[in-house]
Amino acid sequence: MHGPGPRPGGANGKSKKAKNFWETTFRLINYMNPWKWALILVIIFAIASVIFQTITPKILGQATTEIYNGLLQGYQQIKAGKHVTSFPIDFDAIKKILLTVGIFYLLAAVLGLAQQLIMANVSQKIVYKLRKDLKEKMQRLPISYYDTHSNGDIMSRAVNDMDNIGGTLQQSLTQLVTSTVTFIAVLIMMLSISWKLTLIACITVPLSVVVVSLVAPRSQKHFATQQQSLGQLNNYVEEDYSGHTVVKTFNKSEQMIAEFEAENERYYQASWRAQFISGLIMPCMNLVKNIGYVLVAVVGGLQVANGTMTLGNVQAFLQYVNQFTQPITQLSNLANTIQSTIVSAERIFEVLDEPELEPAKTTKPDVETAAKIEFDHVKFGYTKDKILMNDFSFKALPGQKIAIVGPTGAGKTTMINLLERFYDINDGAIRLDGKDTRKFTRYDLRGHFAMVLQDTWLFTGSIYDNIKYGREDATKEDVIRAAKAAHVDAFVRQLPHGYDTILNEDASNISQGQRQLITIARAFLADPEILILDEATSSVDTRTEVLIQQAMERLLCDRTSFVVAHRLSTIKDADNIIVMNHGSIVETGDHRELMKKGGFYADLYNSQFADEIPALS
Repeated sequence: MHGPGPRPGGANGKSKKAKNFWETTFRLINYMNPWKWALILVIIFAIASVIFQTITPKILGQATTEIYNGLLQGYQQIKAGKHVTSFPIDFDAIKKILLTVGIFYLLAAVLGLAQQLIMANVSQKIVYKLRKDLKEKMQRLPISYYDTHSNGDIMSRAVNDMDNIGGTLQQSLTQLVTSTVTFIAVLIMMLSISWKLTLIACITVPLSVVVVSLVAPRSQKHFATQQQSLGQLNNYVEEDYSGHTVVKTFNKSEQMIAEFEAENERYYQASWRAQFISGLIMPCMNLVKNIGYVLVAVVGGLQVANGTMTLGNVQAFLQYVNQFTQPITQLSNLANTIQSTIVSAERIFEVLDEPELEPAKTTKPDVETAAKIEFDHVKFGYTKDKILMNDFSFKALPGQKIAIVGPTGAGKTTMINLLERFYDINDGAIRLDGKDTRKFTRYDLRGHFAMVLQDTWLFTGSIYDNIKYGREDATKEDVIRAAKAAHVDAFVRQLPHGYDTILNEDASNISQGQRQLITIARAFLADPEILILDEATSSVDTRTEVLIQQAMERLLCDRTSFVVAHRLSTIKDADNIIVMNHGSIVETGDHRELMKKGGFYADLYNSQFADEIPALS
């Protein structure tokens, strides 16, 4: 059921890097421009919070020095033979120091909370604007973009990449500032205590960099493999559960379980390696930190013994040593996160930079004509080197039924695309009431049309809302009237919740025929001048087929219509039949003319009834 290798929709497993890292970075920063003052305030708060936290160990060390000096003086007095009832420790000074430390820690906490609240608000606003711009852009993209990009890719950009950017802006941006400032602030505080001990502590920095540079890339590679395996595992689960009926019908359950277990084992091995190797970073960093810690403690202890440094300063310096390597680890981890975020931003900007639908330019004059729709010497191809229509002309009078027939892949959908201007023609003109359709906005043009397609599209919501989708200003009476005309009212009233029945994601809680009848009711409500109809009765029972045919005939009455026909027996009464093959129009005429001609249409018609199967479906 599954071919070898990654399947569509899964992660590609590669550690992606941005094509234009700095260009995309600056563009994302420019996107934040409306909130620059809030971001500057966040950075100021982050810096201030780090400074307050970094200063406190040195201040706290003064309390240790006060206690140590008091004890030392007391022992000296005892040694001199004096009677000492209490050691001369300056507890007032210690109280002031502790109060100062408490205030600094409180300020650091308040500033940290403030920066998180502001950043959470700003990051969500940035992502909201980005998502809004992406949604508006998607509305302006040509249909060709959707034809060449998978739904999964588009959804991934709109959801996963957006979430990735939002998470990074909220957490990683402040973390980047905090880690950088912490490293600089700790280094300054260490230098203010002792440049010699700072030099000893800095010996561990190259070791930390070596550890991170050796371990992190290997960990990243295994995490990429883990994500690839996870993507494939999710695909197995999704496909196997959604197609469980087919799997059981063809007795493939054991095979699917075996394939799942094999992929699950790959995921387990990749996850184990990724977690094990990434787990080495902290023990190795702790080892490096402890080496520096021991060296500083030994040298600092000797300086205290020699009287060249206070005990409180050594204590503070040891605390700084603990903090010194932490920002390095955080910054190395942030590098991967930021790289991933810039890739996500680049993917979104790629969509925003896509060429949009441009207003079509035409010099074709308006004409006086009795035709509702007219194709006037139309030339069209999806690409310039492959022309599907060349000098094609025909007219559809008001109320006429135009059938479009041909084998699968003949190009029937192309006609629909041109009528609704999903694509613009290369030459000639398509006119509506004598006016070139390129002179209409696409929105206004499509207001003249309604479509009932073979693939029914119903959204998750009530039956009532799905019908009303055809005309939002319709009253309840209008909706009921359309439902009755389409034979929907009868079966809906038998449902427990009637028109308030909620259709699920695939509308699978009603039958295929009922779904089709609802789409016809929607078209009734829209009351279009021109109807595009894709016959869709091949997968329903005979009784429902009769209802659908009756509803369609009623809908077609007194309307100009274009019917994509799969069963040729249903379009014998069409006023004009357009016969297509390999993307080109090969014949036109009514049923009698085309049968008399004995050409491609006659062969299709005769073969369909000879085989007694709908060969064109």
